[in-house]
Amino acid sequence: MNTRGLRLLVGLIAGAMASGPSAHSATTPPRHFLYVGRDRDLVHSAAMLDTPALEGAQVKYTWRELEPERGRYDLHRVQDDIAYLTSHGKRLVVQLQDASFDDRVNTPDYLARDTTFHGGSAHKYTSESADDSLGRFTGWIARRWDPAVQARWAALLEVLGDSLDGRIEALVLSETATEFGASGRYRPAGFTPESYVRGIQAQIAAARSAFHRTPVIQYANFMPGEWLPKTDHGYLRAVIAFAESAGAGIGGPDLMPTRKELRAHAYPLIAARPAGVVAGLAVQNGNLATLDPITHQPLGIARVAAFAQDSLRLDYVFWGTQEPWFTRDVLPWLRAQPARAPH
Repeated sequence: MNTRGLRLLVGLIAGAMASGPSAHSATTPPRHFLYVGRDRDLVHSAAMLDTPALEGAQVKYTWRELEPERGRYDLHRVQDDIAYLTSHGKRLVVQLQDASFDDRVNTPDYLARDTTFHGGSAHKYTSESADDSLGRFTGWIARRWDPAVQARWAALLEVLGDSLDGRIEALVLSETATEFGASGRYRPAGFTPESYVRGIQAQIAAARSAFHRTPVIQYANFMPGEWLPKTDHGYLRAVIAFAESAGAGIGGPDLMPTRKELRAHAYPLIAARPAGVVAGLAVQNGNLATLDPITHQPLGIARVAAFAQDSLRLDYVFWGTQEPWFTRDVLPWLRAQPARAPH
């Protein structure tokens, strides 16, 4: 596509995203949180404590660490982070992680040992050839489509809700995106795209049943079995519609204004969400390094922030700490923002 055509496409998508039923011209700035992932030491950093616009931290906790043995739960890390942040006038966002992007398995060992759970988790593969002869291993994911695994996940959520509901700023459920190759060779037992949709909906329902006062945000970016707009089976729309009807929020792991795949998938659905449905996106590694496809220059922090507020009307932005962008660009911009009233 030539430069003129690309500019026209971006303009058309931006116009469609701004014309959703709940879009409006005057928007409230999102609340800003530091995304630290598994690096919990950053919760104690000067960047966190000395930046009034940062209202807290988003920390990733794995199912494996929260339930080290069946029915035995260990929430001490979460409790410690809540206590520390609260003592400094900050809030915690819990990202509950059941998938990985490397060799680590984030589900408890008992799921793998008990045949009831059919292994508990499955390999993820990215296809690099139509017959999967070049399939590339990309991590592990809980068997979200498996009713036995869903039941244990719901039990974890119930325990978390009993302890954390109302005490944390939000609960984030990890992203829906996953791949099992293109040919079926790597497809796990029992998996279908339709069963995966039902599994995601089940986890949203379980989270909302457990958390009544704390917002629940389902990261919904891509769904296996479809690729919009070419192959659209309604899977992503079904997940987001279910979240909205259940009173849950929506979001995703990447804030990248010019990434065409996101502009064809999650972004228009986030922009068109009904009033009252919260949304949050994370600025993760690589996001701020993205070049504008037209100018071939970095997007810049102001443009990313404007897209978050004006186009997507986000309630939350979770800022990652990748250098040099964080110290050079993000932190000075955040320190120039006014502090928000306590939520």
